[in-house]
Amino acid sequence: VVLKEPSVVAFDRDTNRIKAIGEEARLMLGRTPGNIVAVRPLRQGVISDYTVTEKMLKYFISKAVGKQRFRKPLISICVPSGVTEVERKAVEDAAFQAGARDVKIIEEPIAAAIGAGIDIARPCGNMIVDIGGGTSDIAVISLGGTVVSTSIKIAGDDFDDAIVRYMRKKHNLLIGERTAEDIKIRIGSAYPRPEVETVDVRGRNLVTGLPKTITVTSKETEEALHDTTLQIVDAVHSVLEKTPPELAADIADRGIVLTGGGSLLYGLEELIESKTGITTMTAEEPMTAVAIGTGKYVEFLSGTSGEK
Repeated sequence: VVLKEPSVVAFDRDTNRIKAIGEEARLMLGRTPGNIVAVRPLRQGVISDYTVTEKMLKYFISKAVGKQRFRKPLISICVPSGVTEVERKAVEDAAFQAGARDVKIIEEPIAAAIGAGIDIARPCGNMIVDIGGGTSDIAVISLGGTVVSTSIKIAGDDFDDAIVRYMRKKHNLLIGERTAEDIKIRIGSAYPRPEVETVDVRGRNLVTGLPKTITVTSKETEEALHDTTLQIVDAVHSVLEKTPPELAADIADRGIVLTGGGSLLYGLEELIESKTGITTMTAEEPMTAVAIGTGKYVEFLSGTSGEK
């Protein structure tokens, strides 16, 4: 992986000029003056702002392969398994406008499975639960294709939103999404921890309007994330119910594999396992499984590992 950046763009509202892209823009979230806005042009796995997405892709391509390239790159892009043809076409068009020679679209569960090291070509059932930022994709894969799948608009960003809502409701404390993400990473829990952990959180008291610091426990984050994580478990249940019996037997034997940044939430493995009775494990590199799988997919299509 030569480039790993969040899909965030900061631009000046007055001049409509882009100020920062990627990690630099992410650091600006919630900290910009009135005329500068930090936005996510991709929301829940699809394009929400076409023009900004195109500019962002141009920047990432340039940063990854350099400006002095002799030929346009072949680009493979992941989309959630439930996207419409219109949404898929919008992603393709944005990539072509950003300078792609050719664009291949791959569904996220397939890419995640390849990146997790699963041999998807075998006649054997594999269940992938890919929890990204905007969507969670749950799929049963066999013989290189998706047998049963669903995509829900509940994922890592929703974990952050749930923490923001909880802090507001329970503690009358207003926090930003970056603070919520930090809480999620440090003490976020989907299942009880052996020992309760704590973290100090700073925000604005909604009663006095003044800055305030409070101590939050991992037990509270479990309460905050309860409804959101259960929606993912329900989606897993739904896919299992529609899975053919032979493939269901394979999954019971081989287990469920989690990928995506959202799978790093503490206790998610244990929660899914306790609700389904099926062994659940996280891929070795869950954050990059989809990206690596997408790259391998491009190599497979191009017939050579040298052409990208």
